[in-house]
Amino acid sequence: MAVRQRKSVSKRSGWRVSRTASGNPSEYLDGRRNGFALGYKHGHWQGLCEAAIVKASVVHEKRPIKVLYVTSGKGYPYSPLDEAIHQSLLEVVGSVLVASPKEDVAAVAAVQRPDLVLALDGMDFPVEQVRRISQMGIRTAIWFTDDPYYTDITSGLAPYYDLVFTLEKNCVSYYQQLGCTRVYNLPLAVYPGYFRPRNPRMSLRGDVCFIGTAYWNRVYLFHELLPRLESKVFRISGLWWDRLPEYHRWKNRIELGKWMTPVETAEYYNAHRIVINVHRAHDDETFNKNAAGITAVSPNPRAFEIAACGTLQIVDRRDDLTQYFVPGLEIVTYDTVDQLSGLIDYYLTHEQEREQIALRALYRTMRDHSFANRLTQLLDLAMQP
Repeated sequence: MAVRQRKSVSKRSGWRVSRTASGNPSEYLDGRRNGFALGYKHGHWQGLCEAAIVKASVVHEKRPIKVLYVTSGKGYPYSPLDEAIHQSLLEVVGSVLVASPKEDVAAVAAVQRPDLVLALDGMDFPVEQVRRISQMGIRTAIWFTDDPYYTDITSGLAPYYDLVFTLEKNCVSYYQQLGCTRVYNLPLAVYPGYFRPRNPRMSLRGDVCFIGTAYWNRVYLFHELLPRLESKVFRISGLWWDRLPEYHRWKNRIELGKWMTPVETAEYYNAHRIVINVHRAHDDETFNKNAAGITAVSPNPRAFEIAACGTLQIVDRRDDLTQYFVPGLEIVTYDTVDQLSGLIDYYLTHEQEREQIALRALYRTMRDHSFANRLTQLLDLAMQP
């Protein structure tokens, strides 16, 4: 039977209080107090994050040049990356043209005469088009997004471009050995229109999350880690997680086969106090075209995306991470499952330390690791004589 509700006025506060038929308002008052405290906490955190973003903001001077940007042409999940680069180019150059690799880009270049043709990924962009553009005396550049995992393919593309940019430091010498004279290490970055602090839904909030594909090194790690997280509120989302030996034990905490948009991903990052980042192994057999066996030392794009959301990132150690973040101050690194488990326990019980590291990472990312900043670096190098 439904319980009748009636309202009365609290003598102490003057607020109207909902009572049950028994006349006890305690549940309502407890809920109101708890809701107010939680709302204040979340609002205060959002204010701290916004202050860090404002402090880190950089106004980029627009160069009086024209850039023809050739998208990856691959569709999702590359299309948000194409849009991020397009929008960021608008911040740093006077004129931006966008073309699909399936178009006659050389014909567009012949008419528009851009100062630079910049291609992302390049796997769907015929090299004959690149050759025709170069013959017109127009500078060409390629930015590889998945090194070293597809170097069997990119090795056949790089020599056709005047400049090669790779997110993997260890690939610089590889492309140089192929005859490329101007090769630079330039990691991807973050687009604040996607990745930034947000106030996520209460239903998503939890302690720990990981978002990404279940490559085998990740499967082995989480197989050991998940029993230690059983008492915590954790979430995993991505492809192939039914590879886990005990998948059925954890399936209620796994969103299997879900490929989220950048904004959805950012909401999940914001909703959790700790986000784990596990780099892909260079020798994973899944969709791997790295016959040269080039090892990976540079951070993945996720390292910047997590940091931009103002949450604590615990990431497996890579040699080049220290070029972009200070371990212990802006990110937390681990080497073993035991160490990762201990760090999770520590930072879930040391909230102030967790928040301070997350804020420092947010500031560093918005200051140094936006796409507008990266493209400024790219143009500094590309437009040199």
